[in-house]
Amino acid sequence: SISPQNEYFSVAYGSRSNGDKYVELVLEKPLDREEYADMVCHVIAEDGGSPPRSGSVEVSIIILDVNDNAPRFTQERYIAKVLENTPEGSAVLTVLATDPDAGVNGDISYQLSQAVGQSDSAFVIDPVTGEIKLTKHLDFEAAATHELSVRATDGGGLSAICKVLVEVVDVNDNAPEVVVSSFSSPLPENTVPGTVVALFTVRDRDSGANGQISCALEDELSFSLRPAYKNYYELVTVSALDREERAQYILRVTAADAGSPALTSTQSFTVDISDVNDNAPVFNQSSYTMYVRENNAPTVFVGAVSAADADVGLNAKVTYSLAPAAAAERPWCSCLSVNSENGHVFVLRPLDYEHLRHTEVTVSASDAGSPPLRANVTVRLLVLDENDNAPVVLYPAQDSSPASSELVPVSAEAGYLITKVVAVDADSAQNSWLSYHLLRATEPGLFAVAAQSGEVRLRRPVTERDAPKQKLVVLVRDNGKPPLSATAALSALLLKDFSDVRLPHGSAAPDEQGGSLTTYLIVSLVIVSLLFLVSAAAFVARKLCRRKELKAAQVLYGAHNSQSGTDHAAAAGTLPRAYCYEISLTTGSGNSEFKFLKPILPSLPPQHCAGGQGPREEQHFPSVPLSTED
Repeated sequence: SISPQNEYFSVAYGSRSNGDKYVELVLEKPLDREEYADMVCHVIAEDGGSPPRSGSVEVSIIILDVNDNAPRFTQERYIAKVLENTPEGSAVLTVLATDPDAGVNGDISYQLSQAVGQSDSAFVIDPVTGEIKLTKHLDFEAAATHELSVRATDGGGLSAICKVLVEVVDVNDNAPEVVVSSFSSPLPENTVPGTVVALFTVRDRDSGANGQISCALEDELSFSLRPAYKNYYELVTVSALDREERAQYILRVTAADAGSPALTSTQSFTVDISDVNDNAPVFNQSSYTMYVRENNAPTVFVGAVSAADADVGLNAKVTYSLAPAAAAERPWCSCLSVNSENGHVFVLRPLDYEHLRHTEVTVSASDAGSPPLRANVTVRLLVLDENDNAPVVLYPAQDSSPASSELVPVSAEAGYLITKVVAVDADSAQNSWLSYHLLRATEPGLFAVAAQSGEVRLRRPVTERDAPKQKLVVLVRDNGKPPLSATAALSALLLKDFSDVRLPHGSAAPDEQGGSLTTYLIVSLVIVSLLFLVSAAAFVARKLCRRKELKAAQVLYGAHNSQSGTDHAAAAGTLPRAYCYEISLTTGSGNSEFKFLKPILPSLPPQHCAGGQGPREEQHFPSVPLSTED
């Protein structure tokens, strides 16, 4: 028998052929080493005597292990949370599996089973300890979770599998992104406020607070951000634009998340402002004054006008032209021209200061915009005088022949005023300043001419050696450069008895001299009168003969030829000139007063002197009474 009895073993005995007895320990049911690694029992042998005797033996049974147990994990599912910025080589978690077998059958090794769709795992497991580590950085935005399968295998080949779920914890490692959907540039400067310039969306790959985004526009008073829908924003204008004030705007939109620390990103929009023709040309002066000297060369350059346009391109291309004058104004001078490209002003023809001293024109500057804008400016042209006019002597007249004579008494003292030369100059300023100089004279030392007034005076008293008739030439010169001049010829009669003309009759010598002078005058008058009568008679006789010839010519050739013949005769100078003489004497005294007589040569057309067909013109000179007081 077995003591103590158990369910696993029993005793069986029997006899051999030779009579020996044997005992067998028989296994009644399977053993489990994991339950009982060894067993101890006593086998008792008892005889049939009385009292029976017995013997026993202790049997120690060692149960050998067989691999009848697979490894078993402590958890069917492991869950771990790992920050996405965890460095490589960091431990994630450790799995644990047990095997009740002993020896090799109880040795467990671990390995990862590749998940479906993951070709490159970010994890590695220690085959002995079961510790799972990172082989690379995790990215929450790429994969928020990682599911792993870990297999535990014992030495006998039995294995077990568990699941490992690695949750990646998001870290604010992604800055917001700005994605532009549409953008308009350039933008016309006349764009109305509220115009959409750009449409964009913002996004952040992070989650939670790290993915919440806010947008802001840097200080720009002309633009603003307006939320559209969800994460879309519009960049719009809020005020009028002016390209001339600012031609380009660089707008910076900043998107920031709510992470800690917050991450930001910036998107720049460069908005160019295109030009609109909203600015007229502006001249650099309110008016222009230009100068040109008279007698200028044709097409001479006198100046330039300049206008600038704040626009660009064709809107800033300025052309110049002469603006027509209004109907109520004086028509503009045709002597000026302006270059349409550069605004140079030219005088087309020579000008005369004496006829045109100044003129004004209106120059228009127009741009090439549509519609074109223009501006006007007044250009005043002043003609500068040149010394191109010589002095003209008004007195004594230089067109009469012979020259006029001035009477000078021999008793006159130094400084006696003989006459005054009067001259004018058509020029102006210093070109018209006249000075008088004695050019030549019969006795240069006898006369003096005032340089400023032109008065001719005696420099010294008259002497007996001085000739009775003195001829003078006075030079009149202006102050121009070069100076121009004219001469005035005059004569002076030195009368010895001029101062005694009005003396009493008691003195005999003066009476005799006055009588002889009167006699000379009367004789001269008679001779001239006789010559005139003879000439008149000859003229009348010739005229009568001529008339008969003309009548005959009218019969032969027609009446219309007669007048031409008369005109031809008059033009040939065959008609006599008429002379008029005038003499005035006082009654009672033949030598108290007298007049100097001058022949009068009228400039009459020939038809007025031919045959008395027209009225005769006579020029009477006023009498010049001379006395001792003069």
